[in-house]
Amino acid sequence: MRVPTIGESITEVTLSQWLKGNGEYVKLDEPICEFESDKATLEFPAEAAGKLIYVANEDDDLEIGALVAKIDTSVAAPSGGDAPAPEAPAAKEEVETASVEPAPAETYATGHPSPAAAKILREGNGDPASIQGSGKDGRITKEDAQKAVESKASAPAPQKTETPVTTSTAAVIESALFSRNERKEKMSRMRRTIAARLVSAKNNTAMLTTFNEVDMSAIFKLRKTYQEKFVEKYGIKLGFMSIFSKACAQVLMEMPQVNSRLEGEDHLVYHDFVDISIAISTPTGLVVPPVHNVESLNFAQIELKIKALAGKAREGSLSLDEMKGGTFTITNGGVFGSMLSTPILNQPQSAILGMHNIIQRPVVINGEIEVRPMMYLALSYDHRVIDGSSSVTFLVKVKELLEDPVKLLMNI
Repeated sequence: MRVPTIGESITEVTLSQWLKGNGEYVKLDEPICEFESDKATLEFPAEAAGKLIYVANEDDDLEIGALVAKIDTSVAAPSGGDAPAPEAPAAKEEVETASVEPAPAETYATGHPSPAAAKILREGNGDPASIQGSGKDGRITKEDAQKAVESKASAPAPQKTETPVTTSTAAVIESALFSRNERKEKMSRMRRTIAARLVSAKNNTAMLTTFNEVDMSAIFKLRKTYQEKFVEKYGIKLGFMSIFSKACAQVLMEMPQVNSRLEGEDHLVYHDFVDISIAISTPTGLVVPPVHNVESLNFAQIELKIKALAGKAREGSLSLDEMKGGTFTITNGGVFGSMLSTPILNQPQSAILGMHNIIQRPVVINGEIEVRPMMYLALSYDHRVIDGSSSVTFLVKVKELLEDPVKLLMNI
């Protein structure tokens, strides 16, 4: 069994985890391991039934077509199912004979977490051995993992008993405070890919950033007035991201240069659509799956698509198709408290908008000082494609739509 072709741009993967043991019997199409590419984590199914023989090891970097494992098809399946059922314990003499249900046969899935469940357990420091799987053949499902992590988080902390401080305990405490230990870990494939792309964007584009600020008062009022009816009708809250996405899409359709990309050294590719990549932070790194045709979607459709993509991203279940494309990117550092930043380009795109923290600040309105909810905006752009005047005009137009959402709703 060799590493299959995963995508046009993917030439190498990392064997992140074996799902079946070396020497175990596997069925046709059973997942035997997981591959981590620079975009997603994928299960690798068995191509035949038989005895699995490892060739590659976990954390190995493998090129497309590299040998992963062998399957000895001459080995027959164990009798009585995937594995022999354990014998039932003998009944005690003093206990009357009673009908006993046979213990369920264990398989490769018994007590083993699914890929999504494994990620949840790793992030929540959960122990698979302590979980009774409710999935097929006793496999630990995503729901099982979530319940276990939530149960662990809500469990009362064990009461501490005071221990007299002795010379030895004092030495241990001092050692912990002044620790000089180091550890070295291999970077994940996603982190290595992110690093390479950021360096490429920095070195291979003429990147500049222009700034502006937006008064969020009108958006606050809009959400306060219509939030309840919006949730009642669509089942999701009206957030900032859909409003910003729609505003950017409208201006991008007016200014196709900002929505274009450079191909080669002398060609520009223009789009008659707006696919906005939304930066989503995950435990393994930042991903930017696009929402397609934002110019044709309403607020609710945008919110629902972003929610679905964010959920899949954090579970590690985004498909390669869901990661492809994008003509413009929006990143929101404000959710982490960022006041101002210079976002880096998401190549091959030519521009990225950075949202930031909303802070109540004094501003001058009609000659008087008022306190308003203000946000700094940053637009990073490739100066080879976008002129400085175009970048400033774009950001001003977005600012005007955000400060007067009626223009956005009326598309004027």
